[in-house]
Amino acid sequence: MSQLTVEVVAADRVVWEGPASSVSARTLDGELGVLPGHEPMLSVLADSDVRVQPVDGAERTVHVDGGFLSVDHDVVRIVSETISDSNA
Repeated sequence: MSQLTVEVVAADRVVWEGPASSVSARTLDGELGVLPGHEPMLSVLADSDVRVQPVDGAERTVHVDGGFLSVDHDVVRIVSETISDSNA
């Protein structure tokens, strides 16, 4: 089964990283869903919640104050100055 490698990074720390089956986020252009095999892309995030569905656990939700999301070869990087992790 294909999976994503997800990295959620704030300016001062790595908030979460691991394998996931999907990522959902709101960009300045609208809602975005990422599954394994997604085309490479770079998008600017809106001030919103990002949802990550880990392969072996409950959904994780983090709040970003903007930033960006990149996808390349099933690696998803979410980078924001400030990230609040409601699962911490």
